[in-house]
Amino acid sequence: MSSVGSTIDAGFVARHAELARGYGGGGDPADPALVQAMQMVLHIPKNDPPARSALLAAAASSVVALCLDERVGPEGEWEQRYLAWKRSRIRKVARRARGAQWLAAQEVDGVTVEFAGAQARAFVPGPVGEVDARIKRLQISGTELPLDEPIAIDPESPVLWVNAELGMTVGKAAAQVGHASMLLAGALPVRRAYAWAAQGFRCTVAEADPGRWAELQRHVAEGSAVAVRDAGFTEVAPGSTTVIAVP
Repeated sequence: MSSVGSTIDAGFVARHAELARGYGGGGDPADPALVQAMQMVLHIPKNDPPARSALLAAAASSVVALCLDERVGPEGEWEQRYLAWKRSRIRKVARRARGAQWLAAQEVDGVTVEFAGAQARAFVPGPVGEVDARIKRLQISGTELPLDEPIAIDPESPVLWVNAELGMTVGKAAAQVGHASMLLAGALPVRRAYAWAAQGFRCTVAEADPGRWAELQRHVAEGSAVAVRDAGFTEVAPGSTTVIAVP
């Protein structure tokens, strides 16, 4: 990742410090409708769907872009909604949109990222019982994209390696790479995170076979990579390591 000048925006420093503090700490509320979640929408046109890896990269970038957006920072218009989610149990829900659905989704508070022809939007988090109707009606079930052929790894940006053995759906994988981009940004020194932001949080998402996964786990143990361990609410067993992010 490239370097940046000596001056870093003070607002970015504050937002990064909040991200670096970690997540969670609060249990779920007694009322299930008040559980906090970040909604995500993947643009998957019926006739010309994007490549899976590009779509996942867009999803990952949209999440971290929202988490470091000036509107979630001190006195920002999204600050309280963001912090209520970040300081509870981190949940993300991925959905699919096409055509008019995708256009309507752009009207809901959030951040859209486009990467290599793929688009994804992360929305300002909130209670699951209060999801905007334009988002709530969107589903992901029954949607799948084939695995890419081996893709080129960009040496100038982070790589988010997905655990291929878990066989996650594209919706589940989108949520997991979103977790990974947050964890990675918080773990990076602020100057490197700022440089990443200057690149639009560009990243590569690739599948890791068992051999590479074992190597990546050694990087995690050495502290040179960060791992996402899933709570196991859907698809995978609790405690499964789903994604490993390498700066």
